[in-house]
Amino acid sequence: MADPTPPQNLNPSTPPESQDSAETSLSSESPGRKNDARQLLGMKGAEAGETSIWKIRLQLMKPVTWVPLVWGVLCGAASSGHYTWTVSNTLAAIACMIMSGPMLAGYTQTINDFYDREIDAINEPYRPIPSGAISIPQVITQIIVLLIAGILLAYGLDRWAGHQFPVLTVLAVGGSFLSYIYSAPPLKLKKNGWLGNYALGASYIALPWWAGQALFGELTPTIMVLTLFYSLSGLGIAIVNDFKSVEGDRQLGLQSLPVMFGTQTAAWICVLMIDVFQIGVAVYLVAAGQNFYAVLLLLLVIPQITFQDMYFLRDPVENDVKYQASAQPFLVLGMLITGIALGHTVI
Repeated sequence: MADPTPPQNLNPSTPPESQDSAETSLSSESPGRKNDARQLLGMKGAEAGETSIWKIRLQLMKPVTWVPLVWGVLCGAASSGHYTWTVSNTLAAIACMIMSGPMLAGYTQTINDFYDREIDAINEPYRPIPSGAISIPQVITQIIVLLIAGILLAYGLDRWAGHQFPVLTVLAVGGSFLSYIYSAPPLKLKKNGWLGNYALGASYIALPWWAGQALFGELTPTIMVLTLFYSLSGLGIAIVNDFKSVEGDRQLGLQSLPVMFGTQTAAWICVLMIDVFQIGVAVYLVAAGQNFYAVLLLLLVIPQITFQDMYFLRDPVENDVKYQASAQPFLVLGMLITGIALGHTVI
């Protein structure tokens, strides 16, 4: 769903690249170990040279992007109001996280790299495909295996939950299709900065949230609309990932927001989307009588605004990763706060 660097997908997925704690912990590593870890996590700034096919396959799946998807499932479970800490529920939640993260987000990242191999040759030539570390047939096989495994796991979860209508299977198929049209021609939603980034934001916030909600409770229209609204903040996060690719996007005619509006204007659009729609969710929580959780959510927006001023607005191209590492933990914690609040609300 980033490029689907969440998403993305049920990806959810998986959405924007989540490089926060990983980036911080790697900063103290030796250069060799740091580059090895970057390779495996699929992070910006890695170097070519890996020879293990399984490590290369993992790099294609960008594990660093699975975190928002896994977190989204947790938020959905919380907002269902029915999750209890039994062994059965815990195992089901873990299975849903695996479906959303490693399988379907991994599928999304792999298919995105497949269709972005030309632009990656400009922006990130160390990626497995443009560097020649893995063959095209091997990449296609990985795409197919991850897709089928994710859908089969979704079907198994439907059976576990006793769903008469296979809602999780439908979400998995729908999220996978969204991932495909995000990356693949002729639609290639990522060509359009607005459509592509919203598809990415929804994949990393709404879809995994819906999966967790449906697994343990009922997926209601109110939850669907509210999380799609919340995904507009995810659109802002997705824009952050466009700054590292602005030169390649411009050369290949992709209309990302930094290409369309220039880096500084796009940076302001980005931060306003991130902040305004979180505040909008807080307003909804006040209207729903969840004042305590609304205040917590607003308090979590304040450090995000601080880091936007300190890093992102001053130099979005240079400080994109530093901003994500500093600010995104507050955004995802706000998602969980919202999920807990909705679990205590009759909607």
